[in-house]
Amino acid sequence: MNIVVAVDLSPASELVVEAARGVAELTGVSVYILHTVETEADFICPDDSPEARRAKVAKAFPLEQGRVQALADKLVDDGLDAEALLVCGSGVDATLQEADILDAGLIVVGTHGHGAVYDVLIGSYSVSIIRKSRLPVLVVPVREANKAATPDV
Repeated sequence: MNIVVAVDLSPASELVVEAARGVAELTGVSVYILHTVETEADFICPDDSPEARRAKVAKAFPLEQGRVQALADKLVDDGLDAEALLVCGSGVDATLQEADILDAGLIVVGTHGHGAVYDVLIGSYSVSIIRKSRLPVLVVPVREANKAATPDV
């Protein structure tokens, strides 16, 4: 089993990763820190392997890759098995697809708690993950983290 930690690279991402850290320390599983980016439809060749697609996205989005890598590096520095992944596609669908590829047993997401009106008009990533996932989902409330923004994550 592996853990997929979906992050949006907001200051709240650190709290979401820390929640996953606790699970990983207790279970010894691998952690994949995942961020999705939207690209043009022809950006990725469908015949590419998952690894080739990830490498192409990482090269095209170096800032995002660096930020995801920094989150994973903190776990690795503490002796955990962690890897940074930057993938392209619709956030929810791409996350669920990667969770399948990685043989995940848990998905960890944060919720900003915008409220029902926001969720109806804009949509809620975490709610969509919960509804569509066949895996358990750990939802981390992160409202306060966004008020104390940190520039490095």
